[in-house]
Amino acid sequence: MIGRTESCASGQIPMTYLSCLAYMLEEWTGVEYLEKYFFHVVIFSLMMSAILVFFIVPLTILFFIYLTNILLLIYQRNSEVKADPLSDVWDNARKTVASFWDIYARIWHGYELHGVENLPEGPGILIYYHGAIPIDYLYFLSRLFLWKKRLCLSVADHFVFRLPGLKLLLKVTGVMPGTREECLSALKNGHLVSISPGGVREALFSDESYQLMWGNRKGFAQVAIDAKVPIIPMYTQNVREGYRMFKERRFLRQLYESTRLPITPPYGGIPVKFRTYIGEPIPYDPNITTEELVEKTKTAVQALIEKHQTIPGSIWKALLDRFDKKQKSD
Repeated sequence: MIGRTESCASGQIPMTYLSCLAYMLEEWTGVEYLEKYFFHVVIFSLMMSAILVFFIVPLTILFFIYLTNILLLIYQRNSEVKADPLSDVWDNARKTVASFWDIYARIWHGYELHGVENLPEGPGILIYYHGAIPIDYLYFLSRLFLWKKRLCLSVADHFVFRLPGLKLLLKVTGVMPGTREECLSALKNGHLVSISPGGVREALFSDESYQLMWGNRKGFAQVAIDAKVPIIPMYTQNVREGYRMFKERRFLRQLYESTRLPITPPYGGIPVKFRTYIGEPIPYDPNITTEELVEKTKTAVQALIEKHQTIPGSIWKALLDRFDKKQKSD
């Protein structure tokens, strides 16, 4: 009888390449019946590789976020910093963190920021569209701090504060739960405050149509009226082409509505072009109602989307935008 290895080499017995490889591995490893399971191992390996490709960039971003927090802890310990995380004492650390993320933004997404002149010198509320991953917003915070040395406080979902190991990073970058009192206090102290009314729901269930999913949220408008500050719309081009969520399913939507936890992982990380556009401010009007201000703000954000975004979004076009030297006007 011709040996397995010989049959592979001589071709006397027709065999598939996988069978030959399995026989050879049996000879080398001494493991019997490897061929029986080899096909399943290959399929499993291919599936895991595909999953890794889908999620490697989001996981890398998560890794860098945690690494940033670790570096801040080291800085705090070595420098014996005990000051308020929002104080200027932390500016050197903020500059280092912002520089890292700005370099990442330039390399991976060719990031651009337009319309900074529309930001008020004093307090104001930034309202923006929430992508599957708000990495574009992190780019914006970094570029703003490097350009203007200005910290924009951010309202985040409550689940963010339950994530382990991010406490110092959240404090130093000005992330807060966003109660009415906290927002009013921040605005009173002259800060910019950013809010995404769509929040996690918009991140999970909006898609390449860039539909705003604000529901009945109007607290931001009431805060703007009470604080007598302008609202500034903001939008990042191609944010849904860079990172996406799986198609909405009824049971996933029901699960989110009952738990309010982001149960669907994002995927992608495609190096498409990101451009953040800051629109003209909506000035404080003592005669406007909360409902009217919500609609006015929604119209302003939608106008930015319609002006700067191809709908439905196209990954291919978003990639080609990396080579488009012509910038759309602010």
